[in-house]
Amino acid sequence: MLQGDERRAQLQRRIAELRAGITTLNLPFELVPSRTGIQALVIGDNVKTLAVAAKLLEQGYWVPAIRPPTVPVGSARLRISLSAAHTPGHITGLVDALAKAV
Repeated sequence: MLQGDERRAQLQRRIAELRAGITTLNLPFELVPSRTGIQALVIGDNVKTLAVAAKLLEQGYWVPAIRPPTVPVGSARLRISLSAAHTPGHITGLVDALAKAV
């Protein structure tokens, strides 16, 4: 079982994998810079954000839509939560699901 620094390093690898995967999709959305386990993909439109979140859920990925008043109007986003327990396969699966959802 991973401990301390190993878990933090593994989380950083998962974050890098997710960010690289999303970047390769060339989506018209902003991936907010972050080195934490919380990654935000700003879609902007509330309806579109909710639709993408619903399509991800249909594929088995719970990625909540965050909308005003939690975030400013016009900056609705998907909140992707990662942990050291996620595997490269989880990340690849989420990126593939995101490609299908948009």
